[in-house]
Amino acid sequence: MMKNIRTDLAIEAKEIYQKENNGSYPGVEVDEYTEEDIKITNVRIIDQVGEKAMGKPKGSYITVEMPEFAHYDSDAMDDVSEVLAKVLTPLIKLEDNMTALVVGLGNSSVTPDALGPEVISRLMVTRHLKELVPNSIDEGIRPVCAISPGVLGTTGIETGEIIRGVVEKIKPNLVICIDALASRKMERVNRTIQIGDTGISPGSGVGNKRMELSERTLGIPVIAIGVPTVVDAATLANDTIDLVLDEMIQQAKNGGEFYNMLKSIDKNEKQKMIHEVLNPYIGNLMVTPKEVDAVIESLSKIIANGINIALQPALGLEDINRYIN
Repeated sequence: MMKNIRTDLAIEAKEIYQKENNGSYPGVEVDEYTEEDIKITNVRIIDQVGEKAMGKPKGSYITVEMPEFAHYDSDAMDDVSEVLAKVLTPLIKLEDNMTALVVGLGNSSVTPDALGPEVISRLMVTRHLKELVPNSIDEGIRPVCAISPGVLGTTGIETGEIIRGVVEKIKPNLVICIDALASRKMERVNRTIQIGDTGISPGSGVGNKRMELSERTLGIPVIAIGVPTVVDAATLANDTIDLVLDEMIQQAKNGGEFYNMLKSIDKNEKQKMIHEVLNPYIGNLMVTPKEVDAVIESLSKIIANGINIALQPALGLEDINRYIN
């Protein structure tokens, strides 16, 4: 069942796994807590049982759930950035003089896939200053560099090959990747930030998974930050039909022929049928909200500042904003 449901979020994979196992999820540990009234869920895959069931490698997948109004309130955006920084800080095991490379994955010409490049445009980059004008920059500033490598269709080069070449040349101590993801629930689209310590496969959010970026392939720790910006159209249609069926079951008389027919529908078979029926007409169609342009702009500010705060603990958010502006 899990393989038929399109999601890049560990928290959703856990929910599906839990449902299939009558409330249990062997091989997976879950912690839930709040920071500044923002819900955080840490899903840890601890063994091969969890890996196989979740379809993800062992490691931590931390989900930050943003308030609904966060995209339209500057104070709320700053709050989410600071919470994101608190989550990131324990994962960033760097001395002050160690270099971090931030990679913005995605296609800047496709709005739902432009999150990575947009974050890079708002990042505090300092490596060149540390090298060229060391006396003009505070000693507590960590060297940070960034790249937005584009996509295979426009560069003709695998993103993984570009990043590997950059890593070999500048020898950073940590890579942070930002990319768009896919969710199975519309309410999580543009509202959820996932932070993982196991790396990432570029293009996963738009159904075009490429070469893996991880400690195994790059030789240094890789932190992945992703936001679901799209949902699979067939999954959305399936959920809509489920809601209609549930409402019809509620309104049907218990024991009636129509009620019994509705109750007998196999939801797993129904989902498979929806995919088969829609595929010839819409293919791998992904859906995103109409206000995606404004949301990607606010999301990029939130994530960029979260990374900036975490990478530059000597500076406050006000100092960082002054530097960027």
